[in-house]
Amino acid sequence: MKLQQLRYIWEVAHHDLNVSATAQSLYTSQPGISKQIRLLEDELGVEIFSRSGKHLTRITPAGEAILKTAGEILRKVESIKQVAQEFSNERKGSLSIATTHTQARYALPPVIEQFIQQYPEVSLHMHQGTPMQISEMAADGTVDFAIATEAMELFSDLVMMPCYRWNRCIVVPRNHPLAQISELSLEDVAKHPIVTYVFGFTGRSKLDEAFINRGLAPKVVFTAADADVIKTYVRLGLGVGIIAKMAYSEEADSDLVALDASHLFESSVTKIGFRRGTFLRGFMYDFLEGFAPHLSRQVVDEAYHCHSRAELEELFETIALPSH
Repeated sequence: MKLQQLRYIWEVAHHDLNVSATAQSLYTSQPGISKQIRLLEDELGVEIFSRSGKHLTRITPAGEAILKTAGEILRKVESIKQVAQEFSNERKGSLSIATTHTQARYALPPVIEQFIQQYPEVSLHMHQGTPMQISEMAADGTVDFAIATEAMELFSDLVMMPCYRWNRCIVVPRNHPLAQISELSLEDVAKHPIVTYVFGFTGRSKLDEAFINRGLAPKVVFTAADADVIKTYVRLGLGVGIIAKMAYSEEADSDLVALDASHLFESSVTKIGFRRGTFLRGFMYDFLEGFAPHLSRQVVDEAYHCHSRAELEELFETIALPSH
C-alpha cells in the first residue's frame, strides 16, 4: 500500500468519481490513477469503487470505510508537513478559511488586513458556503478554520470556540411605516412581507424561533444567503429586510434605515472551529487571537484538550464575549 494510492482514491472520491478531472487536478495521467486504484483494490481484496464498464459509479460500503481512514492518514501526513514547515520557516505557509458571506464581507476584512501585514508570506485562501458546507470543509480537512453561526455543533470532530455575539436589525426605506414606530414589536414586523436569510444561514434559526414563540407566522417572500442581496430587494420594495446588524453601513446604505431589533430576537454567537488533531502553527494562533482577542494561545490549547462539548462550554462560560 502506498501513500500515493490513498491520495488517488481520496481525490477521486472528492471529484465526483471523475478520474479524468482528478488526473487534471493532480497533474498526472488518467490511466496511471486507474492502475494504482486497481492495484490497491487487488492488494486489499475488496473493491473501493463500483464500476460500469470503465466508469466508476459509486463508492462501495468497504470503500466508504477505507476512505474515512485514508482521509485521516492524509491529514496526519499534512500535519507532519506543517510541523516541519513551522520549524524550518515559522512565518511562511498557507491558511485556508471557510465562512459565510456576512463574515467574509463584514467581520473579517480588518482581521485579514492586519494578518497580511504581520505575515506577508502566508497565503490566504477563503472559501464561502453554507454553514453545513463550511463545517464539512473543516471536518474533512479541506480548510484550516471554519467560521459560522449555524450548524457547527453537528460535527463532533470540530473544536468549536465562541468569538462574539451579534444581533439583527430591520432595514427599510426611509419612508416606510415601520420607520415611524418608536419601538418595534414582532407583531409590527409580521404585518409586512419579509426579506431575510435562507434557513440555516447567519442565525436564521433564532429569527424563526422568535416568531414561533409569539404564535406569529411571518410572510417570508424572499430569502438569500447574502445581506447585500437582501438589501437590494428591500430597495425594490419587496419587503422589510432582517439582516445581521453588522451588515448595515450608514454610508453605503444611507437610503435605508436600520431599526434596532435586539429586543426582538435572542442574540447569536459566531464560532470558529478547527478539526481535532490539526497542528496549529504560530500564525494560526495569531489569526485566532486577531479575530477573537480572548482566544489566546493558552485558551485555544485548553479548548483543544477538552473532551466534550460540556467541557468546552464550561471553559468559555466565564469569558465575556464582545458584541458586533
